[in-house]
Amino acid sequence: MMHLNAFLMSSGHHEAAWRLPESDPYADVDVRHWVNLARIAERGKLDSLFLADGPALLRGIEFRPTGQLEPTILLAILAAATSHIGLIATASTTYNEPYNLARRFASLDHVSGGRAGWNIVTTAGRDAARNFGLGDRPDHLDRYRRATEFVEVSRKLWDSNLATQASWGEGSRPATASGDDARVADKARGRYVDPAKVRAIGHRGEYYRVEGALNVPRPPQGHPLLVQAGSSGDGKDFAARYADAVFTAQQTLADAQQFYADLKARVALAGRDPATVKILPGIVPILGSTEAEAQRKAQELEDLIVPEFGLGQLSEILEVPVDRLVLDAPLPDDIPDSAAIEGAQSRSSLIVNLARRERLTVRQLIGRLGGGRGHWTFIGTPEQTADVLEEWFESGAADGFNVMGAALPSGLEDFVDQVVPILRARGLFRTDYEGRTLREHYGLTAPSPVPAR
Repeated sequence: MMHLNAFLMSSGHHEAAWRLPESDPYADVDVRHWVNLARIAERGKLDSLFLADGPALLRGIEFRPTGQLEPTILLAILAAATSHIGLIATASTTYNEPYNLARRFASLDHVSGGRAGWNIVTTAGRDAARNFGLGDRPDHLDRYRRATEFVEVSRKLWDSNLATQASWGEGSRPATASGDDARVADKARGRYVDPAKVRAIGHRGEYYRVEGALNVPRPPQGHPLLVQAGSSGDGKDFAARYADAVFTAQQTLADAQQFYADLKARVALAGRDPATVKILPGIVPILGSTEAEAQRKAQELEDLIVPEFGLGQLSEILEVPVDRLVLDAPLPDDIPDSAAIEGAQSRSSLIVNLARRERLTVRQLIGRLGGGRGHWTFIGTPEQTADVLEEWFESGAADGFNVMGAALPSGLEDFVDQVVPILRARGLFRTDYEGRTLREHYGLTAPSPVPAR
């Protein structure tokens, strides 16, 4: 079965969506808006929700909504408003500490009944570094070295307290993923925990010194679902080692097939089963009852783009001064090679390749990026959208998709009500949830505890 995640972003992924007559420009901090989106996605039986995040004020605040509620807090609210859908939050390994973040995700997994996921990012922007007392961001390789140790420590912490997994069934005694529950809760003897099953991790590494144990019982899923979104060489190696799901941006079927094959091969080389790592390219579907209606909707959004905002975004990603980007000319010939980019290497490469391949001017490129910042935008009818999703799914390009509504809630509602029924009729997507945890939605088992030191 295909896996579908709803990537939620305030009034929509298109940078001009907030300017549509029907859009609420204050939706980014309105909890009722987010609850509505979560319930729409759960009504469609989607696997999960995903919230992006970054520890800095986004640039271009004069051009679009940039408020970001802290995602684990927001997802705790959405956990109470839903019952099955997975809840994935972005959190940086560069600007957090393992103990606090492992505790936060363990807590979210408990309060949601085993539906938490962590989108692991290393944070490419310079502005974030300055919010944490650094003159500049750590370099690309250093960020991934830090991320590797961060995740290793987090996994040890989740396993340091083997009291696990609240029961989904009857009775008051918890069921456990490992069958090894530290909580004995013996009222007669006055003995609550078997201390032999709670262990300090005593981690001493290059970046972190963490004693442990975690002061939250082992999460219901064992570990929250681990998601990764970087597509550089370092990012793919990291995903191969740790990720349960991978969010990626691909513009063509051929590129998606190449990425899929490459990552699955890296997973195998890392000693893991490639079938257990789900690859989900982003898609921005703009739907109409006819192609003409879909094109009209897309043009309405493009006409509302403010070029100054797009230029600033492009300058930051490509690491090129904004005054070198001329709206009605092609990209400059001497754009830095992706290997020289200290920020988002894979996204820079994707954008440059798109501009060169389709001979786009900077203005045209900004228009193409307005809907999804480099993610694949598809404009067409529900049937045509289902056709291309099926083609990618059946031809070794994707295990599912990260669905990014151009405008919200309408884009998500259209997808759930018009595309999902077609996928179900073709036997490609579930008709109902068969499990309760996020790992169960993705067909994954709870991981075995990391061995003690």
